[in-house]
Amino acid sequence: MVDVHSMPNASQLLQLTVVALLALALVMVQSAGMTIGHSGLDPIGFLTSRHTVYATFAIAAMLMASRLNVRQLVYAHGWTNPLLWFVVLAVGLLIATAVPGVGVTVNGATRWLSLGPGQWGLTFQPSELAKWMMVLAIPYWCARRHTVMHTFRFGLVPPILLIGLVCGLIVIEDLGTAVLVGLVSMCLLLAGGVRLWHLAALVPLCTAAVITGILHSPYRLARLTAFMDPWADARGIGYHPIQSMLAIAQGGLTGRGLGNSVQKFGYLPEDTTDFLFAIICEELGICGALLVVMLFLIILVQGLSVLRDCHDLYGRLLALGVLLTVGLQAIINLAVVTVVVPTKGIALPLLSAGGTGWILTAAAIGLLASLDEANRISCVNTVSLCDGSRQVKKSVLHDEAAGSAKREFNPFVAS
Repeated sequence: MVDVHSMPNASQLLQLTVVALLALALVMVQSAGMTIGHSGLDPIGFLTSRHTVYATFAIAAMLMASRLNVRQLVYAHGWTNPLLWFVVLAVGLLIATAVPGVGVTVNGATRWLSLGPGQWGLTFQPSELAKWMMVLAIPYWCARRHTVMHTFRFGLVPPILLIGLVCGLIVIEDLGTAVLVGLVSMCLLLAGGVRLWHLAALVPLCTAAVITGILHSPYRLARLTAFMDPWADARGIGYHPIQSMLAIAQGGLTGRGLGNSVQKFGYLPEDTTDFLFAIICEELGICGALLVVMLFLIILVQGLSVLRDCHDLYGRLLALGVLLTVGLQAIINLAVVTVVVPTKGIALPLLSAGGTGWILTAAAIGLLASLDEANRISCVNTVSLCDGSRQVKKSVLHDEAAGSAKREFNPFVAS
């Protein structure tokens, strides 16, 4: 028989899956980053690369987050609440990217900030920080204001103003992340008690904002036309999706073999970041693609089990926010790479190269693990309390029965 107690629990499976994804990411980013003339993977370069450092920080962040009691945020008030400063920091950094000379421009988009000179200077995306800040802030608001969440003025308006501010700052350079943040936030508000028709009334406004963002950016509009017929401009705007489909098709069932991709040698742009999944398909084939999908499914399934075990509103909404963010981001990236939707620059969580994304996503899943640990401790305490109550009740009944017996058979009491 299988010993149930020896099987890994949800928190352990979540953390092991994150480690597995990061290990796969290190190998595939190193492979996708190869240049012509390299005979294979470089072990020394692998161990000393900045991606290995990022992965190490990501695992450390996950382990630290798994030890936090995140529910304490609900009981913090005013300026003593670290979540308030997290919101201020995230919004401030988003504003900083729009300041000339402060934001770092890569591939025509100013989404990054840089700390420190030289090759090892830290470059990070404030939008990643803001994305996970919303996953913490919206559940906090819903948990603290659960009695008025059904009202428009006191329940919906304040978080909508924050969502509008954050998404408005992100959409200037990154429409995909802005849509993701807005969609996850709306789902959390709906799960937190906001009335459906209140949110439905905002759909036309949100749709108009997205359409405006597309029409005012020529390259976004061009991506839509390329999606409809990429072969119409195969050497221009349709080049990217065509090369992605070619990489996937060349992989077949088992792939060309690790390190043997052809598309990474200057044919497929963004092969280590947004389109890393195409290189995985080319080198590892359908088997490698299914491995990636399976690892994400493990995170989602185990995360759902954590969500079901949460008995408080904040815990349930936080777990839901992490699952929605990771799941939707993965789905969008896979859809873009397989040309199911128009090309959009959005990373595959824990796989696409990027230190900020790895560290913050791993930390968020660490919070899921901490919720699972707290749930199991609460369950054990509840069972112990119930057992203790039964023992007390049994002892009282035993004493009462013994007392009755003594009264009945006491020879010193006159009949």
